[in-house]
Amino acid sequence: MEMNDMILISVDDHVIEPPDLFKNHLSAADLERAPKMDTMKSGSDSWIYEGRRVPNFGLNAVVGRPPEEYGMEPASYSQIRKGTYQVQDRIDDMNVNGVLASINFPTFPSFGGTFFLQATDKDFTKKIISAYNDWHIDEWCGAAPGRFIPLAILPLWDIDACVAEAKRVAAKGCRTISFLDNPVPKGLPSVHSDHWDPLWKILEDNNIVVSIHIGSGAQVPYSSLDAPIDTWIVNMPMYIANATTDWLFSPVFKKFPNLKLALSEGGIGWIPYLLERADFTYKHHKAWTNCSFGDLLPSELFKRNFITCFIDDVFGLHNTHFMNVDKITWETDYPHSDSLWPDAPEHLWPTIKHLPTETIDKITHLNAMREFGFDPFKHLPREQCTVGVLRALATHVDTRPVANMGGHNPSNRDGRPVTNGEVMKLFA
Repeated sequence: MEMNDMILISVDDHVIEPPDLFKNHLSAADLERAPKMDTMKSGSDSWIYEGRRVPNFGLNAVVGRPPEEYGMEPASYSQIRKGTYQVQDRIDDMNVNGVLASINFPTFPSFGGTFFLQATDKDFTKKIISAYNDWHIDEWCGAAPGRFIPLAILPLWDIDACVAEAKRVAAKGCRTISFLDNPVPKGLPSVHSDHWDPLWKILEDNNIVVSIHIGSGAQVPYSSLDAPIDTWIVNMPMYIANATTDWLFSPVFKKFPNLKLALSEGGIGWIPYLLERADFTYKHHKAWTNCSFGDLLPSELFKRNFITCFIDDVFGLHNTHFMNVDKITWETDYPHSDSLWPDAPEHLWPTIKHLPTETIDKITHLNAMREFGFDPFKHLPREQCTVGVLRALATHVDTRPVANMGGHNPSNRDGRPVTNGEVMKLFA
């Protein structure tokens, strides 16, 4: 195998929703009340719903900028690459990056749709969530069969509505739902309660994966406002280890042994020690904690039910024998600042080429296809899905970095490190 022979499926990318996303999925009367895109006097674009604005709608959608401008938080559509919100341009950007297919997490609704938890009119908001899912499944994913793995959000404040929407989107071909790494910080019941059991049952019955993205429930803490932002960026992926332990020791997978949980954007290098520690804790303390995994060790349950993924993880890829290679997947995180677009294959290949071809195929696409119940080869011949072939379709795509696109820039030009406080002001 050579680099251009790889087939790449990314299990964690993001979409910046277009201004007209609800146009084809709500009545004229409902559109009047639906979330709207508004351009403020400052030139910033933001979504407005029930009088609440979503600032910095682009988050760190800085793909295509020079690295020194990654800190410039985009504030309008004119400041982001078209591939972030226009589907045909996204396909071009996927092709030039050698990526066959991807899962796209929401932006303005936030992970798990938590923006809507604060809605006043909860009944109408359920209609908005369904319209969002219809746009994502029918328009965004439907525009290019075989190129996207459909994802949905749910009305998390109402378990009965969650179940109903999960059933509905399952019938439409949804393959994963965006849930929270920890529901408690959002005022919702924990995964240790039986509150969510009806939802887990529907998802298990339909082989729909629960995807918990880093930062979706419990926010990654920062040590101090004057610490360099680098400390927060380093810690962010590994913070999902806290949620992993919570889910691992919950009753969820004992009740629903076929349910799968994806640790989105969590990396894999930290996993061997967590599993070692979990097994030690269980064997050493279960006599007084009354914890029981039945015939399994915690590490064995993890390897059965947890899907892991990475962007760039040399250590993890040299220690796959401590994990389950049938559950390791890859991601590119487009269009966020950790993304290696448009050179993802060049970064991945040196870190993975030491593995057997069979294992490379599992990690780059076969595991994602199996775990998410997704078969792109129904739509595209396998030989047309490789890095080399896809890139040959994108010779017209300009990947040169574009400087001075604008945004809220926290960077200091006097040589001082950018601090947590300077960045956090953007999200205040």
